[in-house]
Amino acid sequence: MTLVERLTGVVLIGKLPNLSATALNRRVLLIIRRFERKHARSFKTVTADNGTEFHSYATIERKARLEFYFATPYHSWERGTNENTNGLIRQYLPKRTSLASLSQAQCNAVAQRNQSPAAKAPPICNAA
Repeated sequence: MTLVERLTGVVLIGKLPNLSATALNRRVLLIIRRFERKHARSFKTVTADNGTEFHSYATIERKARLEFYFATPYHSWERGTNENTNGLIRQYLPKRTSLASLSQAQCNAVAQRNQSPAAKAPPICNAA
């Protein structure tokens, strides 16, 4: 499971024990809380695909005080930042790679390699 905070470019990867809504809820809430503590800011929205693991999204909305949006099926461009990030992650974890042997620490290392805060930094303006 990946989350990308668009303003900062921070990439968050959460390893799920299974694709259940319960597992996803736990991991998303944990990742969001850690992000908020570290960056002193919070997610306002999440745009998700229509996988069954998101069926309990209302729990995340309520507990994390954010709003979920769902992409139209087969419209990956509606989740452009996340889809692009997933493509970059594939450099390290190619398709068909079993993720079962990866630890959360290894997922964090891959996420760290895909951070792009410099690209999201505000421009420097010289006052004349």
